[in-house]
Amino acid sequence: MKLSGILVVVTTWFLFATPASAASVVNSVHNLSPTGPGTVRAAEDSGVCEFCHTSHMSSPVAALWNRRSAGSTYMPYSSSTAKASPGQPTGSSLLCLSCHDGTVALGDVLSRAAPISMAGGVTTMPPGRSNTTTDLRHHHPISFIYDSGLAGLQGELALPANLPPEIRMDSTGQMQCTSCHDPHDDSFGDFLVMPNQSSSLCLECHLKDGWPTTPHSQSGATWNGQLPDPWPVAQDQTVATNACRNCHENHQTGGGPNLLRNASRIDNCAACHNGNVASQDVMASFGKISTHPVASTADIHDPVESAVVIDRHVACSDCHNPHKPTPDQPGGGVRPAPQVRGVDLNNTEQSPATRVYQVCLRCHGDSPGKKTPLVRRQLDQDNVRAEIQPGNPSFHPVAGPGQNTDVPSLIPPWNEQSIMDCVDCHNSDSAVTQGGVKGPHGSSFEPILVRNYETTDFTRESPNSYALCYNCHNRNSILNDDSFGEHDKHISGEDSPCSACHDPHGISATQGNTTNNTHLINFDTTIVKPNSMGNLRFVDQGRFKGSCDLLCHGKNHRNKSY
Repeated sequence: MKLSGILVVVTTWFLFATPASAASVVNSVHNLSPTGPGTVRAAEDSGVCEFCHTSHMSSPVAALWNRRSAGSTYMPYSSSTAKASPGQPTGSSLLCLSCHDGTVALGDVLSRAAPISMAGGVTTMPPGRSNTTTDLRHHHPISFIYDSGLAGLQGELALPANLPPEIRMDSTGQMQCTSCHDPHDDSFGDFLVMPNQSSSLCLECHLKDGWPTTPHSQSGATWNGQLPDPWPVAQDQTVATNACRNCHENHQTGGGPNLLRNASRIDNCAACHNGNVASQDVMASFGKISTHPVASTADIHDPVESAVVIDRHVACSDCHNPHKPTPDQPGGGVRPAPQVRGVDLNNTEQSPATRVYQVCLRCHGDSPGKKTPLVRRQLDQDNVRAEIQPGNPSFHPVAGPGQNTDVPSLIPPWNEQSIMDCVDCHNSDSAVTQGGVKGPHGSSFEPILVRNYETTDFTRESPNSYALCYNCHNRNSILNDDSFGEHDKHISGEDSPCSACHDPHGISATQGNTTNNTHLINFDTTIVKPNSMGNLRFVDQGRFKGSCDLLCHGKNHRNKSY
């Protein structure tokens, strides 16, 4: 009787020392007694605290613990980007898991000979977000040392000394469940230790470079109500208030590594960028004739993979950094590069990229397994890095100004000193319409071209046939033979495509030379053949002059000059 009386006094003090408010465990789902507000409650008389604590007969751990150890072996979180190496749960996290892993009966407490019976036949934690199971790979990592050394390795973690007092490591310096959750206080929802509006709790530890100015932290866009629901768990009102939770979850994630909300990487972007939240339906571009194959290859992506992509794929995050915005477009000149990794002209990683083409070269440079080029050339080359080198005999001016100092067909503001980007040609065809989706996601014109570019022989010349070329080169100038005396004859009279003679990326100096391969001359060998002497060549003879040895449309050219 005496012991029982002490237990009553202790329990009564614990329950009523603090007023019964939202901050009290009494009014939270952690009150598993018959009076608790949750759907999981005891079917028999029990105390509020008894499910976790007891004054006597407790386990030899802190907080007078009243529960049996699960004795489970857990699969801890792991990620290629993580610098910490969580092992089996320890400390308070292990105590939390004695209920939340779903292996031990909720009423199985040390202070009773028989488990407390639960209402509705419930025994263990019901399936759902609160039931972690023993597979912790889809939950924020726990039970690892969080110190200044880890923060230095990770690069974007706050120093422990700079964390607010609400976020605490345990006595051994480890991050535990209790670093983010207070099991006795549900004032902020999910038993969080502080509010998480706009992911403010997440951002106390995770200092993502550039995050405060990215649209994902600032956008007031809301869901239009069209299914699927982009925020099935995070139900705040805007992109900005959801913040990290637009893409990530702390518990029961679909993506495992990186805590992505959806298992498929592309689905995390598609949830908003299908027009249901973002103003433009980017995903529609991937249904066009020519696309970057994100739907079939995105899940191959690993954030720490080689800068030069070996296992060819493309994911949204290869070209976009969701945590850091691309700088605003400056007044003229080349476009600012997205804040992701790239590869420079020497095949060396550039992080972050300083030019758009460096991002493209990750896959379109020295990567193995590239597709056969659409046009078969006299000098075949599938490495764009080799084609755009400024030391080449000729090249489109992507990496630097072109070799030709006299191009009368250029449409202002383009001139001989201009530098262009890959996306001036390779872009969504909707990019030319006001408000259209921009970027090389997909196009109606192969290979992801912003305008039409016919490469088939005997194509009738028109503004549309070579719209891509005429975007920069004045059509009248070309057909008036301002730079080449027989442009009109070849394009209009013979119905030969521009691509029959010109290789748009450029000709590598390791293959061509300044005698035969200036002016982007590199013949399409399905149209242009060796002549009767077995020769196939163009010879540059000075300004607007040259000669050809070839066979084309049945006509044999032997040192034919222009």
